[in-house]
Amino acid sequence: MQRILTIQDISCVGKCSLTVALPIISACGVECSVLPTAVLSTHTAFKGFTFRDLTCDIESIYKHWLDQNIGFDAIYTGYLGSFEQLNLVDSIMQKFRTKDNFVLIDPVMGDNGKLYSGFDNKFALAMANLCKNADIIVPNLTEASYMLDIPYVESYTLDYVKEILVKLTDLGCKTAILTGVSLGDGKLGVYGYNKAENKYFSYFREYLPKSFHGTGDVFASSLCGALSIGKDIEKALKIAVDFTVESISSTLKNPNTNWYGVEFEKALPKLIESIKE
Repeated sequence: MQRILTIQDISCVGKCSLTVALPIISACGVECSVLPTAVLSTHTAFKGFTFRDLTCDIESIYKHWLDQNIGFDAIYTGYLGSFEQLNLVDSIMQKFRTKDNFVLIDPVMGDNGKLYSGFDNKFALAMANLCKNADIIVPNLTEASYMLDIPYVESYTLDYVKEILVKLTDLGCKTAILTGVSLGDGKLGVYGYNKAENKYFSYFREYLPKSFHGTGDVFASSLCGALSIGKDIEKALKIAVDFTVESISSTLKNPNTNWYGVEFEKALPKLIESIKE
């Protein structure tokens, strides 16, 4: 069985980060090992959440894995909350990287043209430095703009998207995938670029009128799971986008749904079926 290590926080209530990654990766038929960077009572859209930083535990955890000769078929990072965590993740990538595994970084930092609270331009550039060692990165346009230190634009063309993708791979990563791309045709999806093959690829679905917290984690987790079992990048992207759309659609059908996340659990059977195809 393949084994993925995912490094991000635990929001005990809120359907994001590790509480999303663990069940989704497991549903793909892949063992999911976790390295929690912090424990929150809820995600940060709740008021008055509690927070416990686990940065001081990260090094001892991964050193124990090294002592036990534990390895991983993929390393997948999500929200990282400090410069120290970026440095620790860089060390983990160096120590656990092999010629056969891959690294996927979701540089979670912002959306809609703004960085999340606690992040600044200096942090974005440090994240860009971490991304240079990844095989695949999956930023949205906000995160890409800050990592490239260029102004964020709301209106853009396909040529602009392709230009951004090339600049992202110039950071050093092998493949860059922009999420949340819309080219004005009523659809929303992803656009990617493989530098070695000089190849672009994309996948779009219908635009849904409401956004939810945690859908980026749903996408990245299912993408990583699909890749780890041998799906090629284009098939894996289709699986991940379709699963994300199905998760949102299931949520929209329930008038009594909780506001804080998508009902991805209802879409897991379809994810499992798509993985088998």
